[in-house]
Amino acid sequence: METLLFYLFATLSVAFGLMMIMARQAIYSAVCLIGVMFCLAGLFALLSAHLIAALQILVYAGAVMVLFVFVIMLLNLREKAGLRSVGDMATQLFFVVVLGVLFVPLIASYDAPSATKLAEGFGSTAGVGTLLYTDYILPFEIVSVLLLAALVGAVALAKTRMR
Repeated sequence: METLLFYLFATLSVAFGLMMIMARQAIYSAVCLIGVMFCLAGLFALLSAHLIAALQILVYAGAVMVLFVFVIMLLNLREKAGLRSVGDMATQLFFVVVLGVLFVPLIASYDAPSATKLAEGFGSTAGVGTLLYTDYILPFEIVSVLLLAALVGAVALAKTRMR
């Protein structure tokens, strides 16, 4: 059953990715990217990383993609009138197929390590929290200071533009 779900999520993820690249309007690309994010969350859930799957949906498919959709709508991005030529779509499809033909044998020849037993608490809230606040506390604090500096800089830039 897990193998079937893996192939389903992988196929849907690739299909949404192709539709995202080939979409004519930006809003359709954003919706397809949301589909990719949900498929990735399904793959994380298959790996027993349920916290990461939930965060993938909440943070990326939820908050970040809502931000993208609002920016697209506020900028009022309109595509030029006219249809996309068949040659443009054929060129994109050709390059996607060529990359697929090049990378599939490379991936198929990869000798994956034998399956190992996952550590106790892998992907759980307690496991991630313990690892984050013990071994990776310094990088976590550096990132939080950088995000705070970016937030202060964005507010400062927004205030100077309003005057």
